[in-house]
Amino acid sequence: MKKTEGTILVVDDEPKIVEAVQAYLESSNYKVVIALDGEQAIKQFDKVYPDLVVLDLMLPKISGEQVCQMIRKKSRVPIIMLTAKVQETDKLNGFNIGADDYITKPFSPRELVARVKSLLRRCSEGVSPLFNKMSWNNGDLEVDFTEMLVKKAGKDVKLTPNEFKLLSTMIKYPKKTFTRDELIDTALGVDYDGFERTIDSHIKNLRSKIEDSSNPQYVHTVRGIGYKFGCDDDNEI
Repeated sequence: MKKTEGTILVVDDEPKIVEAVQAYLESSNYKVVIALDGEQAIKQFDKVYPDLVVLDLMLPKISGEQVCQMIRKKSRVPIIMLTAKVQETDKLNGFNIGADDYITKPFSPRELVARVKSLLRRCSEGVSPLFNKMSWNNGDLEVDFTEMLVKKAGKDVKLTPNEFKLLSTMIKYPKKTFTRDELIDTALGVDYDGFERTIDSHIKNLRSKIEDSSNPQYVHTVRGIGYKFGCDDDNEI
């Protein structure tokens, strides 16, 4: 089976538009998840953690603007606004609330696919967390993503590049469970030549540096699936 290029959440209340966008994206080997209103959009986002969101602004139940703001509170997943609003102020507002790109209706599905590919390519060059610096458990663990620095109980922790990439990727999607294959693709890249099970070794080494491996607080094993990052006490610095 051919590997998908990623999961795209398409949010629009016009079924014909959704069908057209879905057909073009699937023909380019993307997995497509659909939501027809803002409420469904949030539920689907929390369920599948998509790689990119195509989001209409004029939605029933919860507006597209509100959906965008809600997503931005927990993720920097790429968002393409898809809307009939054509005024410059509308576009500026879309960017101000967190959109990465903007396409007005009527639009070319081929152009949308090209925008999706371009945006995913740019974002894949580096995992972008919600904040430049974050801390957990009152400063027990601190991560500076700009400087690629990690501190445990105030002391510098020396992570290997792969360990830092794995940690950053899991932090980007808190509480999402990653399979080993997903961690290889998302964190280490398609050029990574290690085996799937070497992820276990990287995770073991990472844990030994940032927490008690016998009682992990940050990197959790989901039996039979993979790993996730999860900690209730977190804040930006």
